[in-house]
Amino acid sequence: MTSGGIRRSFMAAAGLALATFGSAVQANPHPWQLNMERGASTWSHVPYDLNNISLWVCVVIGVLVFGAMFVAMFRFRKSRGAVAEKWAHNTALEVVWTTIPVLILITLAYLATGGLTSWADTTGSQMTVKVTGYQWKWRYDYVSYMGKPIDKVGFMSKLDKQSDYTRQLDSGMDPYAVKVGDEQTYLLNVDKPLVVPVDTKIRFVITGGDVIHSWWVPALGWKLDAIPGIVNAAWTNIKEPGTYRGQCAELCGQDHGFMPIVVVAKSKADFAKWLAEQEAASGKSLPPPAPIDGGAAATAAATPPQG
Repeated sequence: MTSGGIRRSFMAAAGLALATFGSAVQANPHPWQLNMERGASTWSHVPYDLNNISLWVCVVIGVLVFGAMFVAMFRFRKSRGAVAEKWAHNTALEVVWTTIPVLILITLAYLATGGLTSWADTTGSQMTVKVTGYQWKWRYDYVSYMGKPIDKVGFMSKLDKQSDYTRQLDSGMDPYAVKVGDEQTYLLNVDKPLVVPVDTKIRFVITGGDVIHSWWVPALGWKLDAIPGIVNAAWTNIKEPGTYRGQCAELCGQDHGFMPIVVVAKSKADFAKWLAEQEAASGKSLPPPAPIDGGAAATAAATPPQG
């Protein structure tokens, strides 16, 4: 094969890869997607952009290295009469190929460090949610919203019953029939999702109740380990209402694959209504205080129990 033929073959392969890669970049998560999703939060573009920068750095380096290697192999092969040069080293070339990788690594480290510090900065949060991982479910406790504490709003979130029944051995149920609307949700849905408002900086404090778990919703752009005895914190600000799904990303036991995460983002008005309903329901679940009947109640309280 001539050098022109090699060049044409390489360009054709690169064009095919670019077309496939480019179409996947624009899509939502789906089978065979080749790139990260852009995400749904104000911060999620940071890891997405950093991933793309790192990818293209690797692509350029790969093209240069393998391109030079293939040119040397085919254009300067022995059958074409090429004779190997005999020399020890080239100081200028060695300085160049040492300096350039160092500068690339420093640049990538700078970008990554900036992204991590901005992700961990929960200053100015408008809402706080505590997340606790258990085998094999999550607990969500609403701590505060818009500067006001939230009292007794919290719940366990575990795999939905339809997926749980379907996954049992000899259940005879079809996993592809587990759907919410047209979306297949086998092992991806929960009985009680985490409900949050959009356009709100939400602080997550995450810990573990038994072993190490990891709370991961790809659309938010990050995942955070839930470690017993340690509280980690991060934030998100979701831009659009919708349902965002995730998984535990840390192998935490035999049912690790059965503890999905579902975040439902609502408008601020809808969330305020939902939160009021939850607070009212939590108040109704508490036992009513005993009525006080003047002296009779005082006498009853002062009388020691019999027996």
